[in-house]
Amino acid sequence: MTSPMKLGAVIITMGDRPDELRALLDSVIAQEGDRIEVVVVGNGAPVGSVPAGVRTVELPENLGIPGGRNVGIEAFGPSGADVDALLFLDDDGLLPGRDTAELCRQAFGADPKLGIITFRITDPDTGATQRRHVPRLRAADPTRSSRVTTFLGGANAVRTRVLAEAGPLPEQFFYAHEETDLAWRALDAGWMIDYRADLVLHHPTTAPSRHAVHHRMVARNRVWLARRNLPAPLVPLYLGVWLLLTLVRRPSPPALKAWFGGFREGWATSCGPRRPMKWRTVWRLTRLGRPPVI
Repeated sequence: MTSPMKLGAVIITMGDRPDELRALLDSVIAQEGDRIEVVVVGNGAPVGSVPAGVRTVELPENLGIPGGRNVGIEAFGPSGADVDALLFLDDDGLLPGRDTAELCRQAFGADPKLGIITFRITDPDTGATQRRHVPRLRAADPTRSSRVTTFLGGANAVRTRVLAEAGPLPEQFFYAHEETDLAWRALDAGWMIDYRADLVLHHPTTAPSRHAVHHRMVARNRVWLARRNLPAPLVPLYLGVWLLLTLVRRPSPPALKAWFGGFREGWATSCGPRRPMKWRTVWRLTRLGRPPVI
């Protein structure tokens, strides 16, 4: 008999949601099956009080979402090697079901090529799932599970072998598109990603543009994403499509100005190491319904 899959959890916090963080930690501790070891990373802020047995790491400065999560990963050994898979959860989220961890273990155990599981995010009051939280083009039915080509950063489980083979999250992104960068590298390494509608994280409905730097970061990181990962002929095609989509959505003049500033910054600054995906990965993304031109 094989031993149960060991799970860990990484939660980053800015220290400004202590009640929500405590509720999330309680929901992780309440999961059925073997205990989940939890690390909370204070991203440039003190963590505050946590339940017994929860480890904390307090960083002197805010490293951004990918940087903070990478610190949490390394708290479980190189590339998280002390556990088999890691849950990444937003600090204002909550796991309403006690079987989420066990369902993750079962899914990973049943499919050795499954590298990442992304959960369904629902509003705790309305039960609604925002369209942007369904990581595929055909997003009308959020209750349908499927294979996908990216995942949701604050509601997922990642097999640590994926991190060892594909590398960590891109710290220089700070915020936005870091999940897709890792997803593309994981797919290029032969792993698969599942959206599981039965694995739910409660999270209050928010607008992504609530962040002051949202439009600049989204545009800059979109350019970096393409420059780092796409075969050269697809880079202008991918970015041209997203430029047109941005204009069609008719953002406000200040938002559009910030977007173009980020777009220019993405070309003018280093994107980190370039590792273009194989053309067979391009074909795999296309067969999964999300060719890497959109």
